[in-house]
Amino acid sequence: MGYRILVINPGSTSTKVAVFDGEERVLQETLRYTPEQLQGFGWIMDQASFRRSSVEAILQKEGVVLSSLSAVCARGGMLPPCRSGAYRVDEQMVDYMYGIVQGAHASNLGCVIAYGMAQSLHIPAFVYDPVSVDEMPEEARITGLPELPRRMMGHALNTRAMALRCAREVLHRPLEDCRLIVLHMGGGASVRLFIGGRMVDNVRDDELLFAPERCGGLDAEGLVHLCYSGRYTEKELMKLVRGKGGLMAHLGTNDAVEVERRMAAGDERARQVYDAMLYTACKSIGALAAAAGGGIDRIILTGGIAHSAYADHYITKRVQFIAPVEVMAGEFEMEALAGGACRVLSGEEEARDFSSLTL
Repeated sequence: MGYRILVINPGSTSTKVAVFDGEERVLQETLRYTPEQLQGFGWIMDQASFRRSSVEAILQKEGVVLSSLSAVCARGGMLPPCRSGAYRVDEQMVDYMYGIVQGAHASNLGCVIAYGMAQSLHIPAFVYDPVSVDEMPEEARITGLPELPRRMMGHALNTRAMALRCAREVLHRPLEDCRLIVLHMGGGASVRLFIGGRMVDNVRDDELLFAPERCGGLDAEGLVHLCYSGRYTEKELMKLVRGKGGLMAHLGTNDAVEVERRMAAGDERARQVYDAMLYTACKSIGALAAAAGGGIDRIILTGGIAHSAYADHYITKRVQFIAPVEVMAGEFEMEALAGGACRVLSGEEEARDFSSLTL
């Protein structure tokens, strides 16, 4: 039996919407919102009804019959730390998202919109591989400060989708039988280590590698001094860490394509900073390979910057001694969400309940 899946992926100023018949995408649109449309909302969760209406409007415009849908699957937001896979959306999950006030992310809207639409259609709603997937063992979590344990947060959806694809199409083995390192490079970046089908470690873009908008690992003493220098407020410093760090801080742009244009035009400062960013990515891959004790089957490069032949060549040259490198450029979040929902509906995977998470 074929399944028709509605996929919803909210971002800060847009909502990506897609409809899949099994693995075939039959519709994809990005709904973009102007500052004027969003300025009247007090906080991100107030946008739920507005965004749901915009999703329903585009489906109606494109002739999608809502009663033909089998399920709705959304990008998972800031759930408690959880295992990878699918989670059923219920009222408890929705209420939890509304309880997140400080630093609420637009992805928190996903389950709210999905649940409202699914309830009216009497079909299931899921989130899949939410940003809070965290499968690290305690050994990887402990730091030198008990108050600041390491945590896994970020690109779970796309990195696991590429790990599954590499296992299936390249290695022809179940993911559980593969040892993979996946580097996601976009506005932010992260590197994840897959062993036994689980994400057992990662390097975030506030730990070691930096990214177009992220600061990467910093001198802790220097950061403490900067915090108390009086030059920045807490909010301004947080923005330097996430949003105005990385390429943006050095070169005034977060556009890697623009940086490569400058490099081609002879801008040596642009080349120096860009190479430094790629250098930290290589170091991060090497760190995870060492943590795994070697035996890596493949290194995967994904995300938007993986479209760059320059970046791919730079990284591959330095890490291919660890394992062969597969370039899987781009982001495949919509396909990953649809595929996850289909596997649940077909019985290949089992969805967990939100109540199974430790709150």
